[in-house]
Amino acid sequence: MRLIDREELSQKLDSEEDFKLVLREWAYRAKHILGSLNLDTIEKGLEDLDMNDEVVVYCSNADCVASVAPYKLLSRRTATATSGATRAGSGLEARYSLQGEMAR
Repeated sequence: MRLIDREELSQKLDSEEDFKLVLREWAYRAKHILGSLNLDTIEKGLEDLDMNDEVVVYCSNADCVASVAPYKLLSRRTATATSGATRAGSGLEARYSLQGEMAR
């Protein structure tokens, strides 16, 4: 499994690389980085993503395992899936616009 940290995700976001940032539905509703895709179901995610898309599945913190199952499925279906566990609510909150029910 390819893991990236908060710094690497920040670099990707700052460089405006072409990649898809996805989050599970409940976490998306709570708080997500602007521009993230809502992966409400894996099947819907597979419809919305192209086989050649670079995909970053992220969680709200480093201990969260919610991104593991979608990562595994998407990595079998896309050429370049990446699972990035990052603290979207802490370190990234000051730098990026967050949306959702728990966003400040």
